[in-house]
Amino acid sequence: MMEAHLNMNLKETLQSFSTMTLHERQAMMKDKGEWLLQEMMIHIGSTDAELRDHLIYRTFINLLSDNLLSTQQLQFLFETATSDNSLYLHIGEAPTDSVFTRSFSALLIAGLLAKDAEMLVLKDDELQPFFKKIGRYLLLEQDTRGYVQDKGWAHSISHGADLAAMTIKHPKFDLQYAPSILHALKLATWKGTVYVNDEEERLINIVDALLQQNYSEKALIEFVEQAFDKFEMHLMTQGYNESFFSGRTCTLNFMKTLYFSLKMNNKAPQLQNTIYGQVAKWLKLGD
Repeated sequence: MMEAHLNMNLKETLQSFSTMTLHERQAMMKDKGEWLLQEMMIHIGSTDAELRDHLIYRTFINLLSDNLLSTQQLQFLFETATSDNSLYLHIGEAPTDSVFTRSFSALLIAGLLAKDAEMLVLKDDELQPFFKKIGRYLLLEQDTRGYVQDKGWAHSISHGADLAAMTIKHPKFDLQYAPSILHALKLATWKGTVYVNDEEERLINIVDALLQQNYSEKALIEFVEQAFDKFEMHLMTQGYNESFFSGRTCTLNFMKTLYFSLKMNNKAPQLQNTIYGQVAKWLKLGD
């Protein structure tokens, strides 16, 4: 009962916030800012879709876009959202409600990194450990659900892809951490399911972000070849089982999406050729 009352109090506050003028929002953040941010972080993974998605997440975006957060508040949010109790809460479990906390923490962190790319106020001793282990999120996440009945969007794989792409674009990101992200990306299509909510379109943004940062095309060709080598390895060790077919379909969908994105944007011609050859081989086209 107490939690429901607190939720209602937070809900009412955020509903009120959404209708305020910029001046009123500034006054509210000055008066109640610390309380509000703490409550929003506590309930970031609420199973109430209206509170989580429509109120908390959108308020975070408004706070960032209206420049209503102090340096200290940005640092507090980054430190809290990247912790084991937020981004990595019970990661590896599936399917449980903890996915909402992980997934919406990922979205918040992506927003914080986008803002920090302009302001450069997040501390190096917090950014560097985060950069170092960012690949773990997509690697360890096993909850592949999109829309969850009565609870709204989980979409953890898509949000993880958004976060990885935004991380790569951050001016302080070191490309030495790229291989761990690509390793996670390679295995993101082998989670025992075939994605149906356009996850591939979000996952290819990771490769696009790397190309924007002038990452080696040769290294990306190796990534593609290794992704297809996994087909052969799986057949040798496990044969044609259900896992093979979902992994094959998912990987092919990802590679086809990546191929057309590269082709339409006239990028990385050698990478295009490698993908084309591998997809044609595994679809057995032109026989």
